[in-house]
Amino acid sequence: MAKIAFLGLGVMGFPMAGHLVAAGHTVSVWNRSPGKARQWGETYDGRVAGSINDAVKGCDFVMMCVGDDPDVRAVAEPAIKAMPSGAILIDHTTASAACARDVYAKAAESGIAFIDAPVSGGEAGAQNGQLTVMCGGDKDAFDKAEPVMRSYAKATSRLGGSGAGQLTKMVNQICIAGILQGLAEGVNFAQKAGLDVEAVIGAIGKGAAQSWQMDNRAATMARGEFDFGFAVDWMRKDLRIALETAQAVGADLTLARQVDTYYADIQAMGGGRKDTSSLLLRLK
Repeated sequence: MAKIAFLGLGVMGFPMAGHLVAAGHTVSVWNRSPGKARQWGETYDGRVAGSINDAVKGCDFVMMCVGDDPDVRAVAEPAIKAMPSGAILIDHTTASAACARDVYAKAAESGIAFIDAPVSGGEAGAQNGQLTVMCGGDKDAFDKAEPVMRSYAKATSRLGGSGAGQLTKMVNQICIAGILQGLAEGVNFAQKAGLDVEAVIGAIGKGAAQSWQMDNRAATMARGEFDFGFAVDWMRKDLRIALETAQAVGADLTLARQVDTYYADIQAMGGGRKDTSSLLLRLK
């Protein structure tokens, strides 16, 4: 079993750190809001650290799950300074590939390995230990970290060198955006045509139209339920990163760019904290 620190206890990090405890690892946590850290300690009977330095000291692995590039840099810098040489820093934040490569280089200067490892599966995936983890970094570091990440993941893959995990997560979000818009239009069409949406989904969900989003969100969309974890605000952040990267590499993201404007409409309607399936609302 390993000695691990987990930095960032949001809707994803909170249960992920708990799965590490359940797997038998020795876990210390830190969060910018101390109250959330105390709540985690009470829930999982784990160690709550008063600072990043205190959390990561002597750890074999340090996991992070924060908000955006500035948060990654702000947390990674003190963590790297306090981690022992030979330790591995794993960032589960969805951030830019450029940020990942910068942190990788700074970590290497201190003898620390760094893996960018964004996740997919949402709040439910984190709670159930069923996340998909997309990793970039050195193979030897990944091989050491993969058994630990298995504590909260159903699938963990190394896609290449530093930044490859973040680039893969961009592909993931690009695909999801298009699928959800298609699903929103399909559900809206079925409703306006007077069809029983659940019966329709039951039929077409066994054919070529099937997707995870259809299986898990079509019925709730039809019922007007949009409180399933991954918020529009966060999706727009992810799409911003993807669109900026697409411009840099010369990729055409026409559909993703259009869906991003639809998510902006949802924000303007006051739906920034609704989940990503709320695209249906703008069609009503």
